[in-house]
Amino acid sequence: MIILDLDTTDERPIYGQIADRVKFAVAGGALRPGELVPSVRELSRQLVVNPNTVARAYRDLQAEGLLESVRGMGLQVAEGAVDRCREARRETVRQRLRRVIEEALQSRMAPTEIEAIFGEEWVRAVGSSSDDGASSSWRA
Repeated sequence: MIILDLDTTDERPIYGQIADRVKFAVAGGALRPGELVPSVRELSRQLVVNPNTVARAYRDLQAEGLLESVRGMGLQVAEGAVDRCREARRETVRQRLRRVIEEALQSRMAPTEIEAIFGEEWVRAVGSSSDDGASSSWRA
C-alpha cells in the first residue's frame, strides 16, 4: 500500500495534490503497472479527506490514461503510465523551480548566489544517501 501525504500549505486543490502524489508514486516505482491503487474509501480514510475528493483525483488520472478500471477489483496503474508520470513529475519540478528562480531574480539575487543556495539545499536534502548517485553532484 502506498502512503501519500498532503501539503497543507499547498494552495492547489486537494484532488490535484492527490493526483500528483499518485503520479510521483508511479514515477518513483512505489506503484507499478498492473498494481491496484488504494480504494477511494481507503485513501480518503488515510488522508482524512472527503471520498469525493479522492474519487475526483482518480477520475482525472483515469482520463489521463494513467489508471484503468479492473472489473470487480478497483483501479490499477495502466501500462505505459510510468513514462508519462515521470514526464509529469519532471514538468511539475520544472515549474516549481521556475517560480523560485523568478522570485530570486525579482529580489535581484545574482545567479551565482541562486546556484549556491540550490547546491546547499540539494546537499542538505539528499544528505549522505548515494543510492542513485544523486548526492554526488547537484549538477547533471
